[in-house]
Amino acid sequence: PVNDNTEDQSPVNGNTEDQWHKQYKDLASYVQEFGHAQVPRKYPLNQSLANWVRAQRNNHRMFQNGDSSLRMTDKRIELLNKIGFEWEKKVQEINHIA
Repeated sequence: PVNDNTEDQSPVNGNTEDQWHKQYKDLASYVQEFGHAQVPRKYPLNQSLANWVRAQRNNHRMFQNGDSSLRMTDKRIELLNKIGFEWEKKVQEINHIA
C-alpha cells in the first residue's frame, strides 16, 4: 500500500520529518532532565541537539517574517511550546555548563 502521509517522508531543510521528531524527543528528554529547554550552544553530550535548537530559533524567526518554507510550521511551534521551548536565547544558556 502507498503511504498517503507524505509529510513524514519529505525532506525539510535537509532533514526528514522523522529526524525532526527524533531531535524533538531528545529535547523533551533534555527538558525532563534539566527542567528547561535552554540547551547550551556548546553541548558535548549532544551537539546535534544544540545545533538543532539554534536552527529552530532561526527557522521560527524566518517563519514569523513570512518565510513559507517547511522549516517551521504552526504544528512544530505548538509542539515546541508544549515542552517550554525558549524562542529567544537567554544569558544563562550561554553560560550553562553541562
